[in-house]
Amino acid sequence: MKRLILAIKQINRKQWWMIGILTICCIASLIFVSHNYSFYDRPIAKVTNTKVIKSTKVTDDYHNEDKKTTQKIQAVLKNTDYRGQEITLKNTYTIAKAYDQAYQRGDEVFVHIDKDSLSESQLTGDIKDVKRDQSILIFAWIFLFVLYFIGKRQGLFAFISLAVNVILLTYAIEINVQTNANLLLLMGIVAVLFTVTSLLLVNGFNEKTYAAIVATLLGTLASLLITWLVMYFTKENGLHYEEMQFLTRPYKLVFIAGLFIGAIGAVMDVAITMSSSIFELWEKDHHISIQALKQSGLDIGRDIMGTMTSILFFAYISGTIPMLILYLKNGSPLPFTLSMNLSLELARALSGGLGIVLTIPIGLYISIFFVRRKKAKL
Repeated sequence: MKRLILAIKQINRKQWWMIGILTICCIASLIFVSHNYSFYDRPIAKVTNTKVIKSTKVTDDYHNEDKKTTQKIQAVLKNTDYRGQEITLKNTYTIAKAYDQAYQRGDEVFVHIDKDSLSESQLTGDIKDVKRDQSILIFAWIFLFVLYFIGKRQGLFAFISLAVNVILLTYAIEINVQTNANLLLLMGIVAVLFTVTSLLLVNGFNEKTYAAIVATLLGTLASLLITWLVMYFTKENGLHYEEMQFLTRPYKLVFIAGLFIGAIGAVMDVAITMSSSIFELWEKDHHISIQALKQSGLDIGRDIMGTMTSILFFAYISGTIPMLILYLKNGSPLPFTLSMNLSLELARALSGGLGIVLTIPIGLYISIFFVRRKKAKL
């Protein structure tokens, strides 16, 4: 918080102009998503009143208790040919709220209109989903403003880079779904584009960025190659692909393709840290020896290696906590629960951790190579 306040105090006149432009764009976009009902094909209704009509306790075979509540909801349709008409909806939700939720006045929801009620005076239907675009946009703008206040120009480009990467990943998955193209090849291309666009947008066109790009790609490729060799020689013993059982694609191919995207972020972070450190040391002292650069780079790498691998491990494992609780609450033995839910996550964490460790020497020597080129030009 102190850093954010200090960053706000240091904003100059040009940056205030940028903040003003972003604020105008923010307000305009929020107004748009608050009245964009006509852009949706599905019926949207705004909740005007809710009433609980029934509430019962339920218990399953494993003595897990829950409470099922039924709501009667009155809402007004905001689009389609039935715009302005009232509709009565029925909603059932539980305390767990795994697949459902309670609704209140002011919520906007996507609904399905019962065909039998179209000829009657009162429309009825059920809720299919929640209209969340306004909430998502608010959080996106908060994220953008915080990035800009702290990172200034680099923060703005970091947000642009994130948006571009999301579009690239979505487009690549869409191509695979529509054309059945090779997913591993698509993720490889996306990983290269991720690396190039992210580092060039945030750090600019310079030797430090070029070194980080090469180190990121080599580190990721090396870790994935070793991971693939280990899987090949162990015949994937111990890996459980049950979480992918509904896929119509080869499980192994999807898993390795996911490793591309999972490892690239952590490896990129290490690569830019190594290149930035080496170039900063050289910029401070042009007479520093190559041996001193190597030793300093190795010391920096050792310092970040443990924390980065831990972050990657916890990031992957945290996603399995709901399934671990679900398995244990339903009477599954602890060894079985861990093996079924942690095998793929541990493999992802180990693969990414391997990429981090390999990227330290790779990033170090590639950065030193670019430093030597700069020294030769002096």
